[in-house]
Amino acid sequence: MIGHETATVTTGRDEVFQVEEHGIDPIPDAERHGSAKDVFWLWFGSNLTFTYVINGALAVAFGLSFWQATAVVVFGGLSFLAIGAAGLSGVRTGTATLVISRAAFGVRGNWPAGLLNWIVSIGYTVVNTVVGTLALEAFFADLGWDGGHASRALALGVTLALTFAVALWGHATVQFAERWMAYLLAVGFAALLVLVLPGADTSAPSAAPGASGWSLAFVVMLAGPFSYLPMPADYTRYLPRTTSLKAVTLSGALGGFVSSVALGVAGVAAATQADMTDAVAGVESLLPGWFQPLFLALVLGGSVTNSIITLYSSSLNLQVLGIPWSRARAIVISAAVTAAGSLGALFLTDFTTSLLSFLSLLIIVFAPWGGVFLADMVLRRCAYDSAALHTRDGGAYWYRAGWHPAGLTALLAGLLFSALTCDSELWTGPLVAPLGGADLTLLGAVVSALVYVLLARRTATPAHP
Repeated sequence: MIGHETATVTTGRDEVFQVEEHGIDPIPDAERHGSAKDVFWLWFGSNLTFTYVINGALAVAFGLSFWQATAVVVFGGLSFLAIGAAGLSGVRTGTATLVISRAAFGVRGNWPAGLLNWIVSIGYTVVNTVVGTLALEAFFADLGWDGGHASRALALGVTLALTFAVALWGHATVQFAERWMAYLLAVGFAALLVLVLPGADTSAPSAAPGASGWSLAFVVMLAGPFSYLPMPADYTRYLPRTTSLKAVTLSGALGGFVSSVALGVAGVAAATQADMTDAVAGVESLLPGWFQPLFLALVLGGSVTNSIITLYSSSLNLQVLGIPWSRARAIVISAAVTAAGSLGALFLTDFTTSLLSFLSLLIIVFAPWGGVFLADMVLRRCAYDSAALHTRDGGAYWYRAGWHPAGLTALLAGLLFSALTCDSELWTGPLVAPLGGADLTLLGAVVSALVYVLLARRTATPAHP
């Protein structure tokens, strides 16, 4: 007997400040709403995060000049075209990205990617929560209260509460919060750019960056957008089927491009003027006293906007993994793990650096995964059998006992290439030295996509309505 997922309520509402009742179940046409511009605000607001300032500064640390680093920042921003395009599947199917990827890997073969994505989502949420907490703690200190552990605990509580409340309410509230926070953060970060950019040193460095410097800069800039690949459909699944697919792609791409490039350039400019070992302190040293408290508020706000979407998607991921709870209940698990991780980072031991290194290493997995997913979407022309995506045993995406040989073989090929050419603190591939220190991890996406196209031309075909 063919089974179907029943983990979520299938009749509900998607209203601001009302708990969303849908999870990974397909959104009925009658409940769809919104337009492509909603996708712009989501990716624009969620990427107004200080992380991109740090990324821009790292490009300079790798030996690139102001103009070279700026070029890499712009190229990284263009990668949001892939994120925008990945959202097309949500419009067509009305369900989450990691449900749709069952078509590429099989119902069972998709499970490992779901688990890894949940880990990455929680990891990034912890990192953003820690950054936001430290910024709020510094803000308290500027107001004259340096309460030690008490002020840090309060800052953590506020940061977690802001993130959890919005993510718990669900899709409509996430969209609403991202838009209105984007209005405020955009003004603040624009002022930051105006204050930092004029003092940038645009002269060429004394030595060329070399293959290692260029490749590491590209990896840093592209790792962020690539980490979003398992979630775009989570935020387009409510859009009406009649929504222009071109508009969805361009809106999402433009939103992520504008915010990531603006903040990346700010980081590049700051790195040519100040010591960015502590990025927050480095940027703060370049700002007038009156703007410093506002700057800390920007760091906090950006951390929260990014954490909201990663925490929200993590609750859908848990349903994909088989947690038999509603989305609202499942998110409590993610929130609890995030809180525990944040407490450990802030009060017990400083593992934030190690966590970032671990997350950067996971690009070995998600670059090839993204290559297979996007190639599958192109081969199928974004036409899926929605019912089969939610079938637990049997159906069009069951393949061989729930595993799709073509998808998994392509994924393994990309993983092997990425592992051999990766240069990170936790792992250095054997081909890095022969390549002159170049890190070609991201090309694992190209390798996996090409292998998948060769192997799946007959199995990955558009579903008929």
